[in-house]
Amino acid sequence: MKKIFPYLTYAGAIPFVICAVCLILSIQQLPLIGSVEKALTVYGLVISTFLCGAHWGQHLYLNEGSWARALPIISNVIAVLLWIGFLILSFKMLIAMLVAAFVILLIIDRRLFLVDLITHHYFQTRLFVSSIVIVSLIISGIFS
Repeated sequence: MKKIFPYLTYAGAIPFVICAVCLILSIQQLPLIGSVEKALTVYGLVISTFLCGAHWGQHLYLNEGSWARALPIISNVIAVLLWIGFLILSFKMLIAMLVAAFVILLIIDRRLFLVDLITHHYFQTRLFVSSIVIVSLIISGIFS
């Protein structure tokens, strides 16, 4: 899995880019998929909660310390807030919330990297792909 994770991570950014391009081109509906905005927000929710789950899982391998206590709490709070946001917020507000979540998750990964809990390669991959996702979300919010 260590060799395939970067490819899967980069591939995971593709739907964000495609949705941003669709919204730039004023394409609101896609065959078989439907609303670009709905597809983007559902996918954003899935990926952001997946990353929260990865953080939650990391705490299982930590014996003690602040990260062992903080990761499961932070990851659950972010996931639940995003779900509530998905249910009640407008598209643009939810996009802003997703951008904030991806930034926070990236900051957490940076701190995990600084204390040697994740590798340099993993953090670099997350930094690059999260940047693509964040820019795509911002563009989608602007052009929606």
